[in-house]
Amino acid sequence: MVQTFTIKGRFLMGSSYQIFEREIKADRQEHALEKLYVDLGSKHGTKRKHIIIEDVKAD
Repeated sequence: MVQTFTIKGRFLMGSSYQIFEREIKADRQEHALEKLYVDLGSKHGTKRKHIIIEDVKAD
């Protein structure tokens, strides 16, 4: 069953951290996190080690 996950955290952009909040549809939390890593890495060129997940909620 597809759920909507709200993911909050921050990622390194330049020399400072940028706060983000994203809603991602996925079957499981692990898939939602993977999609987030792929999206942020693709759009901002951010490495996974520079993405800090602070909260994940299933809606």
